[in-house]
Amino acid sequence: MTTDGMLALHTVRRGRPGALPLVLLHGFPLDHRMWSDTTDLMAGDPTVLAPDLPGFGRSPVGEDVAEALGEQGPSIEVMADAVAATLHAAGVQRAVIAGLSMGGYVAMAVVERHPALVAGLGLLDTKSTADPDAARENRLRVADAVLADDSVDAVLGMRTTLLGATSRVTRPDLVEHLEAWITDQGPRGVAWAQRAMAVRADRTAVLGRVHRPALVVVGAEDELTPPDAARAMAEVLPDADLVVVPAAGHMTPIENPEPVAVALGTLLRRSGG
Repeated sequence: MTTDGMLALHTVRRGRPGALPLVLLHGFPLDHRMWSDTTDLMAGDPTVLAPDLPGFGRSPVGEDVAEALGEQGPSIEVMADAVAATLHAAGVQRAVIAGLSMGGYVAMAVVERHPALVAGLGLLDTKSTADPDAARENRLRVADAVLADDSVDAVLGMRTTLLGATSRVTRPDLVEHLEAWITDQGPRGVAWAQRAMAVRADRTAVLGRVHRPALVVVGAEDELTPPDAARAMAEVLPDADLVVVPAAGHMTPIENPEPVAVALGTLLRRSGG
């Protein structure tokens, strides 16, 4: 979709018009569908916008988005600027921005680069620090592999590693959902995003300047961004609630969506929604 020369991100909208919107940014390597179980449980029919980040779902690929924005990529900054431009093009001047994992990296970049847009900040199963060398090198290796194979097979193992121990044993349906969502993504989008995450900045200091309502959510069984990482962010944020979700790993919105829905609803109300 093109809006005034900018390649807008594909965005699913639900809820009543005119209210302060909640913008939900998905994790890697998924798309907006990962939020459906949570938004179905949110009280009061809030306005929810769920974009597909560049290269995922039905959004244009990262290279094209970066070119339209006049920026260099791959980078989390391109993703953040694309989210902001898409929201502004839709008439949204202020919103609660919440993201999971990669979406959390993007949310932190949005609040740094477009602070006037952000009424509240939600960080779910993510971290504010940059990748150590080994993790960065692995991302670049995976990016090369998916392009060389023209396949997302190199990230398909995430259908189980994203889940907590409880879900892996008791919820085989979630493994099937994740497999379907991952295989729907394109290798170019997956590779571009991996390279963007590999070079992302440490934004811990940014959180200390977020003087607005904030929420940090983490699965009690999250092995990728564990509860200690969540607590560290909550301690830096000046006004944050911390919610540890039981019986959930890295994918709290699908593993145990009810407490996530309640927490996001509380953040929306605290932010003026």
